Amino acid sequence: MTATEQGRRADVAVTRVEATAYTVPTGRPEGDGTLTWDSTTWVVVRADTDDPRLPSGLGWTYASAAAAQVVDDLLAPEVSGQSALDVAASWESMVRAVRNAGRPGLVGMAISAVDTALWDLKARVLGVPLHRLLGAVRDDVPIYGSGGFTTDPEDHLREQMADWVDQGIPRVKLKIGESWGSNPQRDLERVALSRQTIGPAVELFVDANGGYDAQQAVRIARDLDDLGVTWFEEPVSSDDHVGLRRVRKNAAQDVAAGEYGDSLAYFAHLLAAETVDCVQVDVTRCGGYTEWLRIAALAAAYGLEVSGHCAPSLHAPVSMAVANLRHLEWFEDHVRIEGRFLDGFPAPVGGSIAPAEESGHGLTLREADLTDYRVA
Repeated sequence: MTATEQGRRADVAVTRVEATAYTVPTGRPEGDGTLTWDSTTWVVVRADTDDPRLPSGLGWTYASAAAAQVVDDLLAPEVSGQSALDVAASWESMVRAVRNAGRPGLVGMAISAVDTALWDLKARVLGVPLHRLLGAVRDDVPIYGSGGFTTDPEDHLREQMADWVDQGIPRVKLKIGESWGSNPQRDLERVALSRQTIGPAVELFVDANGGYDAQQAVRIARDLDDLGVTWFEEPVSSDDHVGLRRVRKNAAQDVAAGEYGDSLAYFAHLLAAETVDCVQVDVTRCGGYTEWLRIAALAAAYGLEVSGHCAPSLHAPVSMAVANLRHLEWFEDHVRIEGRFLDGFPAPVGGSIAPAEESGHGLTLREADLTDYRVA
């Protein structure tokens, strides 16, 4: 790129930010320890510039369709007119604009969707892969297979676990804590079945989604240790810092939490309370790539690794840029959606994925295939 071209692109402004929500039914009922669902809503954001020759930036979150209205009403006016290269300025404007609306939850998810779209746009404007713009420190991103819903029959669980292992994925996870921890015997039977299916060499993870109380989680952890489980995710609510710390102190597994974190401040409290062995961060909830990188740096200051939560193709570029990354969740429900409706969706190779060496995150939305699922 010549100096003239660089100067021209530095003047490119964001002129339009739009959000669209799609609700995609699941193939079967899905559930974890505390919730069941039969559809997933995908809120997709497009960001465009005043140069019609440049492609749109694409970002998203998994949230209520109301997040699209937050983007259109609160965030788009703050971003429009900003330089496409100054993503940090746009992020600051969005966060300040939502003070009275409240940043956590739905609003934070909307900010995340816009921020990821703006980073994608910036990389496309500069004509570089997003992970190169962020500064890659690895060649690929380790993943773990994630599903094993509490609503699944045993034959499906066995088939899913075997399929991940056949794909070369060396770590897998299932849901436990069924019905708020009311059926621990079935939880352990399903864990035992998973271990029997995958063999001794594959790492086995569990996720209770906060379904247990602390004392129950400590008891369950002893049985999980006998089954070779090494990762205990949200044994209690992620808001229960006392309970998390208690489980961490008494469990052999690494305790993980943080997927609902919506800001750097949230994670500062989580880490100061010594609650986890690995920090989960969700780019679709925490404030996008801008805040994800800050959270990863904070975790590094505590000597901890981070794990990307869900949305695998959106996480791939930023995960490439983080030295203290442990792995990324290859979540069945989001793999189903992103693999179906995105060109450029990465395929696992040897238990890892890598983003495309194309400008931006290398993903293109198949809008025509989504027409019937549009809800907002």
